[in-house]
This record gives sequence, C-alpha cells and structure tokens, in this order.
Amino acid sequence: MSNLINRIRSIDAFRAVTMFLMIFVNDLDGVPNTPVWLKHADVNADALGLADTIFPAFLFIVGLSIPYAFKKRLYNQDAKLPLRIVTRSFALVFIGFFHANMETYNDPATLLPQPVWESLATFSFFFIFLDYSKKSGRTRYLLQGFGIALLATMCILYKSTDPNHPWLHLTWWGILGLIGWSYLVCGLIYYYSNGVLWVQAAAWIFFMFFNIDFHFGMLNFLNGIQKYMWIAGNGAMQAFTMAGVFVSVMYMRLNQNKEIKMLWVGLLLIAVILFNLGFIVRYFSGGISKMRDTPSWVLICTGISLVLYAFFIFLVDFKHKFHWFKVIEPAGTNTFTCYLLPFLFYPLYQMTDLGYPEYFDQGTGGLIKCVIFSFIMVWLTGLLQKINVRLKI
Repeated sequence: MSNLINRIRSIDAFRAVTMFLMIFVNDLDGVPNTPVWLKHADVNADALGLADTIFPAFLFIVGLSIPYAFKKRLYNQDAKLPLRIVTRSFALVFIGFFHANMETYNDPATLLPQPVWESLATFSFFFIFLDYSKKSGRTRYLLQGFGIALLATMCILYKSTDPNHPWLHLTWWGILGLIGWSYLVCGLIYYYSNGVLWVQAAAWIFFMFFNIDFHFGMLNFLNGIQKYMWIAGNGAMQAFTMAGVFVSVMYMRLNQNKEIKMLWVGLLLIAVILFNLGFIVRYFSGGISKMRDTPSWVLICTGISLVLYAFFIFLVDFKHKFHWFKVIEPAGTNTFTCYLLPFLFYPLYQMTDLGYPEYFDQGTGGLIKCVIFSFIMVWLTGLLQKINVRLKI
C-alpha cells in the first residue's frame, strides 16, 4: 500500500456512510410502522438500535481524523495548533448550544414562528462559517458581519418554554456541542503527548473507566457540577473519540514499520475483548442504553466501530474500492455542511404546509422516503461544494 497521506480514503468512506445513516435515522424518527431495530431504543430499555450506533461511530471517526489532520502541523511544530483546536471546538459547542435551545423555543410567545426562527438561525451559521478562502477580505467581513447581526437578532427575539429560564440557556450541549467538547479534550491530549501511542491508549482506557465508575456511583460527588464540567458528561464521548485516535496512530505506526497485517489482528482482537466486556458489565450498570450513556453501550459500540473500520480499511485502502462510495462522497468530505442542511429543509417544509403522498407517511413508503431524503441532502451538499459553498470551522 502506498504511504498514507493526510486524508485517507477509508476514513472518508466511513464518514460518508455514517453521515448518510445519521440523516436517515434522524428523518426516520417518528415515522410509524417502521422496524424498531432501525430506531433509538427507549430511554429505559436494555437494547441497541441502529440509530444508537451512529453517533458513537461519528465520534470514533472524529478521533480517526485527528492524527492525520494534525500530522503536517505537528511536523512543522505549529504553535498555533492548540488555539486552532480550541476555536474549532468552540464553534461546534456554540452551534450545538443553539440547536439545543431550538427544542425549548416558545412559539406562541415569540414574534417569529419557530420554523422561521430556526431557518434564519441556520442561515446565520452559513454566513458565519462559510469557507471564505476564495473570497476577498471585504466580501468575507460583509457576509460574516451580516451573519453575526442576523444571529444576534435571533438571540434578542428568542423566548423559552422553561419558566425558570425564559431566554437562551444550557439544557444540554446538543450533538455538535458533544462533538466539540470531545474534540477539544482528545485533540489537546494528542497534541501535548506528541501522538505517542501508549498515551492515546492510556487516555482511552481512562475515559472508559471514568464512564464505568460514573455508572457504578463512584463519582456521585461530581453530580453538582457534572452538567458544566469540562468533560461534558461521563466520559462516554471522549472514550469513542480516543479509541479513534488510538486506532489511527496504530495504523500509521504499523504501516511505517511494514507490519500492516498486524492491524487486522489488533482491531479484531480488541473488538472481541470490548464485546465481551460490554455484555459482562451490562448486568451491573444499567444495561445497554444510548440515552443513559451506559458502559455496555460504550464498549459494544466501540467494538462495532472497530470492526466496521477494519472493513473500510480493507475495502478502500487495500482493494481501492472508494468509487463504490462516490455517490455519497460529499457526506464524507463536506460533512459539516451536510449535517446542517436538514436544519434548513425541515423549517422550510413546515412553512410551506406541503405534505408527502400518504404512501410515504409510514411503513415501507416511509423508509423509501427517508432514503431518498438522505440522498437529496448529500446531493445538495455536493452541488453547493461545486459552487464553492461549503462550511469550515
């Protein structure tokens, strides 16, 4: 296999499939008469649906990307990289904060209907985080300034349904916020450890045990500050991301030493260990539950991600079958834009009062509709990319 470069196609393919499935399961939520195993398991259920595995895989991929994204900067001893990590993390946490507040928007008491507010807020993110590398400085300042002014207006107009917090407030971090916190912690660990393999392994194990200790009640003394802690939860998110960092560092080292065949042994052996541990602690720590971030969910989903990534490495990096994923490639190379596009579509759909044909409202028709919608979002992402409209943080 040729030398690995900063962007390897197995990660792009894995990310594209994961992003496509994330749009699919999000759109499927609430569609009646569709298979239960495709959806999130209930909060109190001891179960795992397809939707419960998507976010862990995405966090794992965030970790996979860190060593390659940092490789050139670390080689050049880029002193600005820590600041870059912090600013990217803040951008994700920032948007996630607004997404979480969309869930408590007080439509009757606010000047703008909720779909209008959500679409305008999302448009402001596009103006603020657009990739302006091919634009003049003046154009950038004008468009970003407009985006900031628009978002500030949305902040002023916002009212919450929570009587104790009538304005914008922290409920939870949102999906992007959780990704941002995880990227911050794991990115800084990788940077300050200079990518040493055993440090990545130790950090991964630490976060797994932090999550286990939390669910066994050993960290109850943190309850008062848990919501606001730097770790942003109970270690689950960081465990997924550090697993990805560890795998990429191991991949790079084995490739450099021409011992790449050992990668399969390592990935599959670790996955088997994680599956076994996951089913063992299932009986002692609340079962398998994404909603409660249980250790079983963390261990089993990490094992799933390891097996899947081993498959993508074999198929894409060794057998050079990336063209199989060309149809959804924008979801892997322009993921941020692809994630935000549905936040423009759904409000527009609500404002137009259009409806799907009855066949697509449930059952098999509903599944077909969700698949088509996912492809449309990815296609639009690719179309925007061709005209140099892509988001960058």
